[in-house]
Amino acid sequence: MLYYSDMPLDRGSNFRKNAAWLNAQMSAQSKWLLVNNNHTLFYKDAAQVCYLTYQQIAHLDLSNAIYLGSNTEQQGVFALDVSAIHDDELKCVIGDAQFFDIRQYGPHVDIQDGSIAALARGLCYWHATHSFCGRCGCKNTLIEAGHSRLCENEHCKHPTFPRTDPAVIMVVTKVFEDGIERCLLGRQAIWQQGMYSSLAGFVDPGETLEQAVAREVKEEAGIDVDNVRYIASQPWPFPSSIMLGFIAQAKTEQINVDKDELDDAKWFTREEVKAFGNMGDEGDHYKLPRVDSISRFLIEQWLSNKA
Repeated sequence: MLYYSDMPLDRGSNFRKNAAWLNAQMSAQSKWLLVNNNHTLFYKDAAQVCYLTYQQIAHLDLSNAIYLGSNTEQQGVFALDVSAIHDDELKCVIGDAQFFDIRQYGPHVDIQDGSIAALARGLCYWHATHSFCGRCGCKNTLIEAGHSRLCENEHCKHPTFPRTDPAVIMVVTKVFEDGIERCLLGRQAIWQQGMYSSLAGFVDPGETLEQAVAREVKEEAGIDVDNVRYIASQPWPFPSSIMLGFIAQAKTEQINVDKDELDDAKWFTREEVKAFGNMGDEGDHYKLPRVDSISRFLIEQWLSNKA
């Protein structure tokens, strides 16, 4: 199971527009996940997401609460962006708990809690960056339990919905003349020294996912590909993407890196990749991307001959 993709909540899509039903979910049994400047609340010194009770947050402004769904115990689970609350007041609410970027703990967080926290972060970010109507520029308001916004301009009333940007990510492979299969990995200059990852890029309007894979590989590394096959997808709301994973076969092998896109790209054998370290390791040796990413998943699928 890919990290951030095991969502255990019933999102209540057919009910959350009903104000009475929604208010009933804000019961004493509800659970609340706080987000502060895109950081999630964790228990102190622990890779465990911290949910607060309704009693702990009832005195706060809940008008912008976001309903995430109900769990198997039929408890309503909500997200609340507290970025505007003063630190002293916030401290009284959270106690010893602390806010962290979920990716700091990613692989160590319970996979279902991590999926909920990623959803909360993604929706809070969307609301924070869409306070005004994209059609007329007037202020808009959170509606539908946080899953939409509505322009306040009586002459516009344009609804806006949370966006997800589709991005393709791919392992490109080729069997060379020596009979050994290699995969193409690249790196960006801002990454940790030695880290290489799958190539990736956003889908352009008017193209299929397979066309996006071929275009991105050609643009970034100068390699032509075919036989593009879908493998898996992963929510990546950091801030607002869905990663669509593929494997593709290269028709050419001469790399021509576009320095505006990548710092470097190389072909690696399985034995070479198996010798890589991990992101965060000290030293200049080669490193694989973060464990909680679909890039790492795709590479490991290729290493195990499952892709």
